Amino acid sequence: MSPEKQPKRFNEFARETMPLDGDKVKLDDVVNREITVLDYRIKDSHFKKANCELCMTLQFKLDDKISVMFTGSNVLRDQIERYKNEIPFITTIKKIDRYYTFT
Repeated sequence: MSPEKQPKRFNEFARETMPLDGDKVKLDDVVNREITVLDYRIKDSHFKKANCELCMTLQFKLDDKISVMFTGSNVLRDQIERYKNEIPFITTIKKIDRYYTFT
């Protein structure tokens, strides 16, 4: 007779996507300031503009405070997807002409 299998705890197998916590900050308030990127999420945007179907939520630390910002920037989204395995990382967001980029 085999011993009875112990039930698993939900948090041992569930991989729910939790919302990113932190104070909301506008992207322009972060430009040219060093931040530490902690996490991100990409989902469909509520505001459908030309070339802006997706919205990225970026969780970061600035001045020892955890914050989040929302952006439809294709450049930032492409960069975060390309380098997601490097998170957490320190960066500065720059505005070049009409777009934003990590530097």
